[in-house]
Amino acid sequence: MTPKRIQFLISLVFFILGGWALFFPGHVIETVFLPEYQKGGKIVPFMMACFGAQALLAGLFAAFSRFNSTTFLAYGIALLPFFGFNYYFTFHDPVFTMMGLIDAVGNIIMLVLCYLGWSKSKVEETKA
Repeated sequence: MTPKRIQFLISLVFFILGGWALFFPGHVIETVFLPEYQKGGKIVPFMMACFGAQALLAGLFAAFSRFNSTTFLAYGIALLPFFGFNYYFTFHDPVFTMMGLIDAVGNIIMLVLCYLGWSKSKVEETKA
C-alpha cells in the first residue's frame, strides 16, 4: 500500500464520520450522546452539522495534501490526546453513550494508518 493510498484511507474516516454528522446530525446526537445532553434547541443539531463540515474539510486536506514521514508522525502524535477525550467523556464524566466510542475507533484506525504511512514514507524517502 502506498503512502498516498494510506492518506486516502485516513481521509475516509473523516468523510464517513464527518458526513454522518453533517447530513444526519439528529441521528448522531441520538446515537452518541446521553439523553440529558441531547436537548438544547436548534443549536445542538446546528453545532453537530458544523462539526461534520469541519471533519469533511479535514478529510479533504488529508486526501489532497502531500504527506511525508514527518506528516504521518505529527498527525499520529496529534491524535493521542483524543483518546483521553474519548475516555474522559465516556467513562469519567459521561457525556457519550458507548456508541460514542465510534470516534475512538476512527482514531485507532487513523493512528494505525499513520504508523503505516510513516514507515512506508521512511522507506520511500530512504530510496530517494
